[in-house]
Amino acid sequence: MRLLLNGNEAAALAAKLARVQVISAYPITPQTVVVETLAKYVADGELDAEFVKVESEHSALSVCLGASAAGARAFTATSSQGLMLMSEILYVVSGMRLPVVMANANRSLSAPLSIWNDQQDSLSVRDSGWIQLYCENNQEILDLLLQAFLLAERVSLPAMVCYDGYILSHTAEAVEVPEQAEVDAFLPPYSPAFKLDPSRPLTMGPVGVPEVYMEARYLQHRDMRRAKEEFVRVTEEFRRRFGRKYGILEEYRTEDAELLLFTMGSLMGTVREAVDSCRER
Repeated sequence: MRLLLNGNEAAALAAKLARVQVISAYPITPQTVVVETLAKYVADGELDAEFVKVESEHSALSVCLGASAAGARAFTATSSQGLMLMSEILYVVSGMRLPVVMANANRSLSAPLSIWNDQQDSLSVRDSGWIQLYCENNQEILDLLLQAFLLAERVSLPAMVCYDGYILSHTAEAVEVPEQAEVDAFLPPYSPAFKLDPSRPLTMGPVGVPEVYMEARYLQHRDMRRAKEEFVRVTEEFRRRFGRKYGILEEYRTEDAELLLFTMGSLMGTVREAVDSCRER
């Protein structure tokens, strides 16, 4: 099914198709439509999920942390200063190896105050232990969010899907939307090996003496590196089922190039046009 969606609507629809069980987010420009759309899905009975209203982004990610620790598939969305307010909890989520998935509408950081697009927000937390995936268009927002849930749950690390604020978040374009049954076959229900359960008591995120802390950090680093290999497998599974192929790095007319341009995000579309123009000269 093909729908006309802006980037925020594509992100919300991806979360719905992923059958998220707990959503907690705080509205911030240019991400707000994600929260509004998901709230409507829940209110209208289209999505069987708990939507937890909070007073800040710090609390939103804290709710997702607890939900994921209890075994729920958890989702949040933010942007810019909201991501900065989450920063304390970003490290806790990744350190506890919880596969929370976040949609981040990339926006500048203050000051001076700017609500326009750049990638400072996500790049400033690149070493927080979150997998980061960047989208060229609205189709990729939907597709990469679905893949992010599967990838995060396989390697037990959180994932952040980033897309350019306004350029994608507020621009509508045609998006191929898979059927729910197809998504269910690709993304099975989340079933963690360990979770908070009164019938099986355990401690999560305890104090770590130096040797325990270093071991945990090593394993986190190891699995972040392993996530690259796993992402290749996830993208191949996605291609076989939905016919769209992704990868860690996509090349365009590089076979005999003397100059290579590396980009991420919506700029890639402009770069393709520039490459074509240069090739024609």
